[in-house]
Amino acid sequence: MHSLPDPNRQPEFYQSVTTKRFLAWLFDIAFISLLCTVAIVLTLGLGVLILALIYAVVSFVYRVVTIANGSATLGMRFMGVELRDAFGERMDTGKAVAHTAGYFVSMAFPVLQIISVIMMLTGARGQGLTDTLLGTVMINRRA
Repeated sequence: MHSLPDPNRQPEFYQSVTTKRFLAWLFDIAFISLLCTVAIVLTLGLGVLILALIYAVVSFVYRVVTIANGSATLGMRFMGVELRDAFGERMDTGKAVAHTAGYFVSMAFPVLQIISVIMMLTGARGQGLTDTLLGTVMINRRA
């Protein structure tokens, strides 16, 4: 069994992670939006009538599949960061679903998202609200 890197003894695992996480989030939003645009085109424009539903489903599936199969979304991989569970292990499907569900809840309630961002900016491990509840952490990928 592994453990998470200690932020005091191994700060390189947490260096600039909050900034990288934000940039990864922007990348993922752009990619998910592109996938939704393709869906709208494939439905001959009718998909625009249920755009919010399409976006939610595409976003949820994208996040679960990518996190379960590499412990990171494409944006996270591009930025060189990944999620780890409380034992320092890569995320599996169940943990990816739980993390994505927590993300969706925090995005649905802006006050939770604000709390989460404050926690990321001030905590030693840069964990957001969902991370803290699940024991997950975002770290720089090992070289």
